[in-house]
Amino acid sequence: MRARRPRRLARQLGIYAGLAPFLVIALFPVVWMVITAFKQEQDLYLMKFPLWFHLPPTLKHFDLLFTQTWFGAWVVNTALVSVAVVAITLLAALPAAYALARLRLPGANATGTALFMTYLVPPIIVFIPLAPVVGRLGLFDSWWALVLLYPTFTIPFCTWLMQGFLRTVPREVEEAAWIDGCSVLGGIVRVVLPLSVPGIATIAIFAFTLSMQEYLYAVVFAAPVDQKVVTVGLPTMLIRGDIYFWGSLMAGALLVGVPTAIAFNVVLDRFVQGLTGVGEA
Repeated sequence: MRARRPRRLARQLGIYAGLAPFLVIALFPVVWMVITAFKQEQDLYLMKFPLWFHLPPTLKHFDLLFTQTWFGAWVVNTALVSVAVVAITLLAALPAAYALARLRLPGANATGTALFMTYLVPPIIVFIPLAPVVGRLGLFDSWWALVLLYPTFTIPFCTWLMQGFLRTVPREVEEAAWIDGCSVLGGIVRVVLPLSVPGIATIAIFAFTLSMQEYLYAVVFAAPVDQKVVTVGLPTMLIRGDIYFWGSLMAGALLVGVPTAIAFNVVLDRFVQGLTGVGEA
């Protein structure tokens, strides 16, 4: 028994040693972002090793972000757009995925594949024909245009993803609910949806992250400074010609990225479980 302990310890040390380089690669951008956000202007361009604080840290970059830009409004706009897109995506993708996975419709597999293929169409190809639609609805220069447009690429992909997950939920469980007196809708609400929480969490995260990182539609259809989202507001306001406000750029990225990463990790288990279910399908 004692002879096994050194082997087990050596194995664990070998695993962690192998993971260490990947951990450094993953954490280095975040650490560099934190350092840059708190460095003084002069310290940012002092190429001295170690690349640490050679001057006292400062909050000047955060002050510039909140007092000389519309950062607060951009964050609110981004949150409202993302939450609205997630809600619309769930309302549309869940019934569509259930129909494709459960109702045995003719050509369901081909339809699912076609939905996925629409997600692969580059946004730069479709944003021009979408412009007249936005104009007729009077949504130009408003973040509401993004609420209308983002589901055009979140719904197809999330429907395809949820369809694969629903196929892993045994049909017999739903049929048993029908025998017990549930209607079709009751079986969906009481049985299918609770069993599908990992898949729902997965598509919600995908829709949220796709909405937060999109740039093309945001820069074209929500141009006024008070209507911008973070992905557009930060680079357009803090990059002026050849002048880069690196400290404030990293401060904004830090304030947006860290809460998003924390929220992502809260549902990480559900996310992995949902992807595993799709993979098994």
